[in-house]
Amino acid sequence: MGQSSGYNSTSVLQLITIVSCLVVLSCSGSVSAYKNYTVGGSLGWFDALEKPDVNYQKWADSKNFSLGDFLIFNTDNNHSVIQTYNFTTYKFCDYDDALQNDTIEWSAADPSSTAPHSISVAVPLLKEGMNYFFSSDYDGEQCNNGQHFKINVTHGQGLPKSLDPSDDAPAPNSPDYRGDDSAPETIVPANFNHPIEEESDKDEASGSGSVYFNTKFYGFLIFLQIVCIFFKI
Repeated sequence: MGQSSGYNSTSVLQLITIVSCLVVLSCSGSVSAYKNYTVGGSLGWFDALEKPDVNYQKWADSKNFSLGDFLIFNTDNNHSVIQTYNFTTYKFCDYDDALQNDTIEWSAADPSSTAPHSISVAVPLLKEGMNYFFSSDYDGEQCNNGQHFKINVTHGQGLPKSLDPSDDAPAPNSPDYRGDDSAPETIVPANFNHPIEEESDKDEASGSGSVYFNTKFYGFLIFLQIVCIFFKI
């Protein structure tokens, strides 16, 4: 009697099923999207005198931030958006004496406004390490009343081409935007866009990740077909 080849349809199908599951799991987590994070969620960007429930540090501690992500500040023109890499500036809630190469005023408050209007400010994360955010107006009153937080930005995928600092365009709100000598170290390209096609903090995967996954997955399906033909399944 001839010996069995050791292969049968059932065992090969079981092997294919197991390998397929492993490939799907590994590919689905291989690409992470750039994300948009809405600061404070539905509460927006306000001090505790106006929104008593705000806790921006608690909100930030639940997130993972990487280069190329955006922070979206939904606020009004009575609250400012300051980003700094200087802990002392952050600690004293004071933007006035900040250095131009470590602090950016993305949006200034208008204390004289008697009819505040809503604004939305998109801030790209361009530098790894600690980033500090606060509202510095009214002699630091808003900052001292909860309108501040700090985050640690990791490298992640690195900066996308649209945010590549090699374009040498100074931050749009820097005090001396037109002066070459005063351009801040942290640079934002003049043509940068809020990445509306990327994922928000509530979504799961980017479009680029989907393309990557689909290419790998369909390639694996072709491989499975070849295996089935070989074993005559």
